[in-house]
Amino acid sequence: MKDHGRGSDAKMMAKRTEKTSPRLRKIHSYLWEIERSGGMRVPGRIFISESMIDRVCSDGGLDQVVNVAHLPGIVGYSFAMPDIHWGYGFPIGGVAATDPAQGGVVSPGGVGYDINCGVRVATTHLERADVERKLEALVTSLFRHIPTGLGSSGAIRKVSSKELDRVMVIGARWAVEQGYGSKGDLAHTEEEGCLGGADPSAVGQRARSRGCEQLGTLGSGNHFVEIDVVEEIYHKEAAREFGLRPGQIALQIHTGSRGFGHQVCDDYLKVMARAVRKFNLQLPDRQLACAPVESAEGGAYLAAMACAANFAWANRQTIMALAERAMLECLGMTPRDLGLTLLYDVCHNIAKLEDHEVGREVRRLCVHRKGATRAYPPRGVKNPWRTGQPVLIPGDMGTESYICVGQEKSLRETWGSTCHGAGRMMSRKGAIRKARGRNIKQELRRLGITVRYEGRTTLAEEMPEAYKDVDEVVRTCHGAGISKMVARLKPVGVMKG
Repeated sequence: MKDHGRGSDAKMMAKRTEKTSPRLRKIHSYLWEIERSGGMRVPGRIFISESMIDRVCSDGGLDQVVNVAHLPGIVGYSFAMPDIHWGYGFPIGGVAATDPAQGGVVSPGGVGYDINCGVRVATTHLERADVERKLEALVTSLFRHIPTGLGSSGAIRKVSSKELDRVMVIGARWAVEQGYGSKGDLAHTEEEGCLGGADPSAVGQRARSRGCEQLGTLGSGNHFVEIDVVEEIYHKEAAREFGLRPGQIALQIHTGSRGFGHQVCDDYLKVMARAVRKFNLQLPDRQLACAPVESAEGGAYLAAMACAANFAWANRQTIMALAERAMLECLGMTPRDLGLTLLYDVCHNIAKLEDHEVGREVRRLCVHRKGATRAYPPRGVKNPWRTGQPVLIPGDMGTESYICVGQEKSLRETWGSTCHGAGRMMSRKGAIRKARGRNIKQELRRLGITVRYEGRTTLAEEMPEAYKDVDEVVRTCHGAGISKMVARLKPVGVMKG
């Protein structure tokens, strides 16, 4: 998928690649290891195929895998998924768990600026033929109902500060209480759309001001709403449980906590910079600024981060309801005819306290997933599916997305995690240069994709060549056994900020 950190320019890339990339040792066809050296507390492990190695080594993300391995209290390995690319502190596609009982830290760089950026997929009763001749009108209707772009304000009324407190604490349930969707949606949302431990008093005034205006907004850059067609089924049992069938129309939403979460991250990076000095933490990169989980600073960040995560779940819940209104209006049908049903909502920028087996004992760990998706088997997570937790992996706007399912091996090997998308391989500035003189909108139309967008440079920045091959990324995780392919979705209508 897409970049969830701050973008890099050519100068930063050149500086990064001056270093010699860490040496990789092959474990098996889809797994490589960086042995411990220097101040690394654990080895690094990267899930990639052999054909992806050169690209990963040139990006500089492996250096960040090594850096993360220096974190106090880190357990097991510093992981990276096949969609790895350079991010703020942690690589995007990075996973790391720390043990609070052993001085383990929490790092905002291990979550990123877009706290609880995530994906939501809903199925419908529709077939491709039901929308084919109305795609232009349908995407336009979505664009009219869902505000997009940097700093956009919500289609719903501005919430009061008191209401925002409730959003921060109960998450998606707030949106359901306001009439945006149904209670059944909560069972199909990670953490039921509400991360515990949220404390509005840990959130600063500037973040609050931004949050009051941005509920129900998509944002800009890599965020999107898509109309997809289920193109192929790989795992019949899981597809049946998930309500997926070939030719079916699905709705996909990708966005996060907007300016609210960005401000929370910004505020706490300053707090963590002071905490590094206070606790005399030795780090190879100041962007890894952190604090012990059990410190006042670590606890305050986790409380504020939970507020932003809950805001994001309320945001995606609201956007799905706005999208349903747009579809009903455009297609002239009843909710029963449309049959919009939430399959799942999963986040991929988060730090969570979870119970995991370490050796022969179960320990409470702080699991950072930055550009990585939770991928649990049936055990270990509350969900209504026998086959395991749905895993939602978008591609870029010109390629397919995937529905996968969590596997037992992910709990044993990656703290229950897998990839989150294709992963950028070109900076936004580089993509703009590459797109010069081209009509990306027409190129997408030739692929059968109708697109509407807000930003002047959006299509250039997000063009398909800016991303890795999502097919190879997903196949790598499938081959490694940490997630299993269930279905492939093809975009036919895309709305971007």
